[in-house]
Amino acid sequence: MSKNNILVIEDEAIVSKDIQQSLKKLGYNIVGSAATGEKAVVLALETKPDLVLMDIMLKGEMSGIDAAEQIREKLSIPVIYLTAYADESTLAKAKVTEPYGYIIKPFKEVDLHTSIEMALYKHSKEREVIKERDFLYSVVENQSAEGVIFVKSNSRLVKVKTSSILFVEALKDYVVINVDDVKYTIHSTMKDIQKKLPASEFQRIHRSYIVRLDKIIAIEQPNVVIEGGKKLLPIGGSYKEELFKRINLV
Repeated sequence: MSKNNILVIEDEAIVSKDIQQSLKKLGYNIVGSAATGEKAVVLALETKPDLVLMDIMLKGEMSGIDAAEQIREKLSIPVIYLTAYADESTLAKAKVTEPYGYIIKPFKEVDLHTSIEMALYKHSKEREVIKERDFLYSVVENQSAEGVIFVKSNSRLVKVKTSSILFVEALKDYVVINVDDVKYTIHSTMKDIQKKLPASEFQRIHRSYIVRLDKIIAIEQPNVVIEGGKKLLPIGGSYKEELFKRINLV
């Protein structure tokens, strides 16, 4: 196992020392330690560790939660909270910073090891998804002006003409691009996809749907009928006026 770099933030000197000894025994590399939130932010920026172990209740003006929030804003580094406090109020504040886990003190080495490995694995997978998404967006950005986009399908990038797209549908953290009888599911948001599609040809009709205007064959309120009559898509109240302006209603 390659040594991952860990930053330890704990204001109890004895506890901090014990944690560092456990980490070394488990095969991790300690890039630094601190007892205050202010120092935690400085060290994180200097050392850029693979992961931060952060005590929630630090002494001083800046709490562990505040420090974690600043680190999250400045760096893409997973943070695991160390805490002897598991009350709802503290956890509610901590959740906003999107930590990769919580370890309740006192803890065993196996708990420490498991939490760190799970956080590192989750973070690596998230980075892979972001890398793939950014690559796809760069391809789309270069090609959309020519009336085509590239979508990932079965580990391939498939060229799709925007003129063949029927509609785009939101599905949690993904969007589904419907092309005739083919569906392409990609990790994206409706807002981002809408930016990539030619604005003169597509219209958002619902928070979950974008349609190609020339694929609409009828409107049966509160729905639009898509080419082939195979699909009825709902019209959202806030999108209705703009849609009617664009279909040359007489």
